[in-house]
Amino acid sequence: MGAGRSSKRSPEPARARPRVETESWRGDVGLGVEAWGAAAPPDDPPVDPEVAGPDADPESVARTILLDQLTGRARSRKELADKLASKNVPGEIASRLLDRFEEVGLVDDAAFARSWVEGRHTSRGLAPRAIAQELRRKGVDDEVAREALDELGSEEQLETARRLVRKKRRSLERFDEQTRTRRLVGLLARKGYPAGLAWQVVREELGESDDSPDAPFGDL
Repeated sequence: MGAGRSSKRSPEPARARPRVETESWRGDVGLGVEAWGAAAPPDDPPVDPEVAGPDADPESVARTILLDQLTGRARSRKELADKLASKNVPGEIASRLLDRFEEVGLVDDAAFARSWVEGRHTSRGLAPRAIAQELRRKGVDDEVAREALDELGSEEQLETARRLVRKKRRSLERFDEQTRTRRLVGLLARKGYPAGLAWQVVREELGESDDSPDAPFGDL
């Protein structure tokens, strides 16, 4: 070693203190600030109706339930009313809040029905008859449901029925023609398509003649 070189080691640099991510909760839980409220900190979330104590304001709890139920998809007024009742929200409060939500457009059975019709027909291939039964169970007025279902044209229904048959027939190749026919017609029947349309579509897709005998749906 050279005589002029100092043997004294340079001091190690101070270790950086770990940075505190004061807003990491937003990314970790997948929520933006809107989900918590404009100024609500992570340790002060909205009232959770499941753990709200006896002193919680019933109207605030009910409002939180409604907003939570409406997150992700629309719901009918009856669905929301049933949810509030299951949480023991007083009927007067529930009715008043639902009326208010309707006034501002957050609860709209007509819009809900249109969305439900489009979604169930597109994703599940359901026919108007089957969708109407679902809407009735959800408390949508029959006239409101009918107006939404009227937007489904006959050609659109026919094409959807054809797609269902084409998709299913690939898994039925090992069966004889009569079995394939009956199973495909049964598929359309369960989706709510009328018997005449079901047999028409299946015959066309399987290349059968129109004078094939009609099998009763009770035997499917």
